[in-house]
Amino acid sequence: MAKDHDILLAARDKLAGAAWLNWARGVPMKDWEGVEVDRTSCRVTALSLVYRELTGETPPELGRLSGLKWLDLSGNALQGGIPPELGNLSNLLTLNLAYNALTGGVPAELGRLSRLETLNLEDNGLSGEAPRELGNLIRLRLLRLNANGLIGGIPRELGNLVRLEGLYLSQNGLSGEAPAELGRLARLEYLDLSDNGLTGRIPPELGRLARLRSLNLAQNGLSGSIPPELGRLTRLESLWLVKNGLTGMIPPELGRLARLEDLWIGDNLLSGPVPSELGNLANLRTMRLDHNQLSGEIPPELGRLGNLRSLSLGNNALTGAIPVELTDIPFLEYLSLTENALTGCVPAALRAIENHDFERLGLPYC
Repeated sequence: MAKDHDILLAARDKLAGAAWLNWARGVPMKDWEGVEVDRTSCRVTALSLVYRELTGETPPELGRLSGLKWLDLSGNALQGGIPPELGNLSNLLTLNLAYNALTGGVPAELGRLSRLETLNLEDNGLSGEAPRELGNLIRLRLLRLNANGLIGGIPRELGNLVRLEGLYLSQNGLSGEAPAELGRLARLEYLDLSDNGLTGRIPPELGRLARLRSLNLAQNGLSGSIPPELGRLTRLESLWLVKNGLTGMIPPELGRLARLEDLWIGDNLLSGPVPSELGNLANLRTMRLDHNQLSGEIPPELGRLGNLRSLSLGNNALTGAIPVELTDIPFLEYLSLTENALTGCVPAALRAIENHDFERLGLPYC
């Protein structure tokens, strides 16, 4: 207890910066702000100072709190680097330094935290490459490195994190291909690699992620076709592939995604018809197929999408008439059909839709 007491006192001013903490020799340690002490061992087990307006740095002395299980300093204005000494916290379960102003790299020493279940470094100013040593954290359930300035490739070693449920690497400067090894993450529910500089094809191995609920690969430089294997993701609720360079046809297998609520594959180079199988997506709320090179007619089967709120088919090469079946969609609030080669007339009942672009179609109502 005395040792942990002295460690925190030594770290107090460096951590607080312009803020104030009531850590003092005259105050019982169990009453210190954000500090939890185990009654049996008298060791500090948790340090939680969330949104406390701390303006200092992460003290390397914290790496000497060998009984620490939870370290949460998120939501402050901490500066400087992440001390590699934190890699000495062998009992740590949660490390959360998100929403600060930290800089420098992600220390490879964090890969020694063999009991770690949550690593959240989101929304800082971190740079350099994601260390491959993070692949040693085999108990990890959540990894958030998003909204930083990381560069280089996604380490293939992350495929070793077989207990991982959420992987968030978006809003960085990552490059190269998405590793096929991510297809080994059998417990993964959320995968977000969006807003990077990834290239190459979407790994068909992602179709093995049977528990996946959200897949976001938007705003990269991905090419090639959409793997039909994604149609195996029967728990998927959101599929975001917008703003890439994807080519080929939309796989009709996507019509098997019975739980899908959001299908965003606009702003690509997709061609061929809109698959009628998409009309099977009974839970779909938004569909973005706009700004592609899709051709053929609008499938009347889309009229079966009873929960659809938004449908974007504009800026393609669609032809034929607007299916009257679209009037059967009861909650449709947005419909965009502009910049196609549609003919005929606009079903009058569609005028009830709050947001549309019918005036730009040059077609009469009927």
